[in-house]
Amino acid sequence: MMADDKAFLEYIVKALVDNPNDVKIDRTVDEMGVLITMTVNSADMGKIIGRQGNTAKAIRTLLRVIGMKNNARVNLKINEPEGGRVMPEHTERPETQAPVSMSASEASKSVDAALDDLKGI
Repeated sequence: MMADDKAFLEYIVKALVDNPNDVKIDRTVDEMGVLITMTVNSADMGKIIGRQGNTAKAIRTLLRVIGMKNNARVNLKINEPEGGRVMPEHTERPETQAPVSMSASEASKSVDAALDDLKGI
């Protein structure tokens, strides 16, 4: 199997990304199995990860199948490129925030105030 898994991953990833020259793949073998570490251009991360991580999951599944065929455990680590998206640690996502409750009269007052503000512009 020497590097069948690495060659396969390189072929797949370079076909998916816009910057194939920026794809870097390292392969290490230890007592736990094979670890393939991949780095891509930050602009291509979305293509590699896919919606809800589905593309990355599919690539990992295919690599594991290749590993099973050769009696090896293959894992893929995708490195976060420099300048990648950083999520603040203690911010709430909009869907998890409590809904704002106000009475109908308060809502109409705030709408009227907003309209008055717009008229002044």
